[in-house]
Amino acid sequence: MADKLRATQQLEQLQARYVGTGHADTTKFEWTSNLHRDTYSSYIGHPPLLEYMALGTGTPMAKLKTALIEKMIQPVGKPPERED
Repeated sequence: MADKLRATQQLEQLQARYVGTGHADTTKFEWTSNLHRDTYSSYIGHPPLLEYMALGTGTPMAKLKTALIEKMIQPVGKPPERED
């Protein structure tokens, strides 16, 4: 019982600290957006991977980096309409 409570508390601490880990109220849109942003961030943060992608697409690294940063604004399109 104590182990389960401790595990639950640790999970809640992780979810409070890191937005991308999600929580019970995370929508599919939020989860997908976080996943895409994390992926783009990883591409930008690893120069050899960014260089490989730039070479494969035939675009300069600076332009590709800028495009990935711009994609992070709305990575999966506009959010769905909220039903109140």
